Amino acid sequence: AMKLNIANPATGCQKMVDIDDDKKLGIFMEKRLAAEVEADLLGDEWAGYTLKIMGGQDKQGFPMKQGVLTKDRVRLMLAKGEQCCRGYGMRKGERYRKSVRGCIVGHNIAVLHLVITKKGAAEVEGLTDNAIPRRLGPKRASKIRKLFNLDKADDVRKFVIRREVPGKEEGAPRRASKAPKIQRLVTPVRLQRKRRRLAIKKARQVKAKVEDAEYKKLLAMRAKEAKEKKAEKASQRRSQRDSARGDERRGKAAGGAPRPPARGDRRLAGARAAGPRAVAGLAGGAARVEPDQSPLQ
Repeated sequence: AMKLNIANPATGCQKMVDIDDDKKLGIFMEKRLAAEVEADLLGDEWAGYTLKIMGGQDKQGFPMKQGVLTKDRVRLMLAKGEQCCRGYGMRKGERYRKSVRGCIVGHNIAVLHLVITKKGAAEVEGLTDNAIPRRLGPKRASKIRKLFNLDKADDVRKFVIRREVPGKEEGAPRRASKAPKIQRLVTPVRLQRKRRRLAIKKARQVKAKVEDAEYKKLLAMRAKEAKEKKAEKASQRRSQRDSARGDERRGKAAGGAPRPPARGDRRLAGARAAGPRAVAGLAGGAARVEPDQSPLQ
């Protein structure tokens, strides 16, 4: 035995059907979730109807989960917000091991949820012969246009579905009707704000370009100043070298004082003054100084 919970989105009606015949239930066996099944074998009134499997629970109440390719019950690690896991009291990132039934219909399923996707010729009592009006209408502007087949030129605010709110006490006058606030409605204020956002964005771009040009100009000016300063220092060093060379040439031409001896020449002269032993030691690599002589400077 199995219960079929059949819904008709076109009328808003819903009906529960108990079926004990295994032959009739055979059309649902081995079918997966989201599969469409022809309901001709359920009875003459179901001729031409097509049902879509949306879900179900087994005899212990565990729900079917899409993507679990088995008829048995399994235990899965599920996080908050996933299918078959409501996550009450769970922290962010926490996962629980939950028992779920696979997505394949078997004999352990107690309730099967179905939706009519194609209507047959006959009417089904309590499912297609009555229409339950929607308590709440669409809220988004595009969906209101789609429901009433409106153009962009039509005013959506005139077609929003309103509902009357009864008084709190019996016999009290009814309160005014209520209507949802239309979402994504294009109004002159919204267009004005959009123009302002675009103007701010454009001004920001222009400002960035101007500041970038000024910064590049400043960099070029500083690079030019650094180059001029470097060239000035190079010219100063060049003029100093030229002046030194000129003084040297003039001194040679005038027969000036001889060139001062180098450091090695001074040491050799001191060693000659000290004696032949000091000269021999200086030539051998280390100058030996006699006890009665002072060390070389």
